[in-house]
Amino acid sequence: MNDVAILNFNMGNLFSIKCALNYVGLKAVVTDDFEVIKNSKSLIIPGVGAFPEAMKRLKEKKLDSAIYDCNEKGKIIVGICLGMQLLFSESNEIKKTKGLNLIEGEVEKFSEKKSSNTKASFNVGWNKIRTKKFKKNSSYVSDLDKKDMYFIHSYYVKPRIQEIKTSTSFFYKKEFISSVKKDHIQGFQFHPEKSGECGIQIYKKLKINLEYKK
Repeated sequence: MNDVAILNFNMGNLFSIKCALNYVGLKAVVTDDFEVIKNSKSLIIPGVGAFPEAMKRLKEKKLDSAIYDCNEKGKIIVGICLGMQLLFSESNEIKKTKGLNLIEGEVEKFSEKKSSNTKASFNVGWNKIRTKKFKKNSSYVSDLDKKDMYFIHSYYVKPRIQEIKTSTSFFYKKEFISSVKKDHIQGFQFHPEKSGECGIQIYKKLKINLEYKK
């Protein structure tokens, strides 16, 4: 049995995630096979790209059903970048598109004023996450307050229930949610697999949690 099934819908840095998981001692597989996903201990939803295309590919491959199956069984589900956004109810990227609705809320586009009075909408590079005020909602980032993580995105999540927040970050003067946790689901707007040792710590926490669930 695999520790982690990395969902393959041809969007995202799948093998970087697999390498990071293998590095911490987790047996991971990149797959779009329902049976393989069903028989894995946990699921990672990666993603780089546009929300509507991602949902289209998930449905075409019937991978949305595999995600719901994992959720019903209470398996650990991790969403990374676009993968986190897909967990939400809907997105306004390009056109209004329904998401997986495992977390109630919307996905909106950045449009922040720069010092030159132009608008900025693309957050790319290293950025600190702030976790201190959310530590009561224990998550994989609880011990990573003010650590730098690697981001690349133009959209951010707006959950309807604020208690699921586990960290925030800033894009210019806008504070946005950079990670969430709801029951057995955790989402990261940044890429742990591209975030050095601090990102590796997140995958180590996943390993600890999988061992605890045995």
